[in-house]
Amino acid sequence: MEKTPATLFERPRHNHRQCIREALRTAERVCAERGLRLTPIRRRVLELVWQQHEPIGAYELLGSLGRDGRPAAPPTVYRALDFLCDAGLVHRLDSLNAFVGCDRAGQAHVGQFLVCASCRKVAEIEDPGVTRALQRAAREAGFALDSAIEVKGLCASCQNSSGDASSG
Repeated sequence: MEKTPATLFERPRHNHRQCIREALRTAERVCAERGLRLTPIRRRVLELVWQQHEPIGAYELLGSLGRDGRPAAPPTVYRALDFLCDAGLVHRLDSLNAFVGCDRAGQAHVGQFLVCASCRKVAEIEDPGVTRALQRAAREAGFALDSAIEVKGLCASCQNSSGDASSG
């Protein structure tokens, strides 16, 4: 489904089980191509990250694993998340201290995220011009980009809500 500016922050309307299966298949392929091991705990953490199409924190993941009957210690979850980030299968959003699945897994890119400061919804965008401009400026400064780019603001829904509240 092609995302338009008006639908970037909407929850996708699709076969969600199929979406998760596709993310897991992609992870298996990427790991096989790179000689990486997608252990059962890493696979389950990835599945949990993809479950809602919204940012999820490590402790929420830990709780979900416990409800699954797979109690895990925080270091186990953090190691799984580090692996998934390093493999390019999830992105860490520093401003939210949370993680989202990467729908461009296996493709070299610097994630660009619009983060709603009010509802915490996130939209990943891909603008090669922005990436090139940031990489050029970073290179000129002797700096290397190594993580996602996060821009905070308000999504359309939150802008409309705040406008409604102020007009009443």
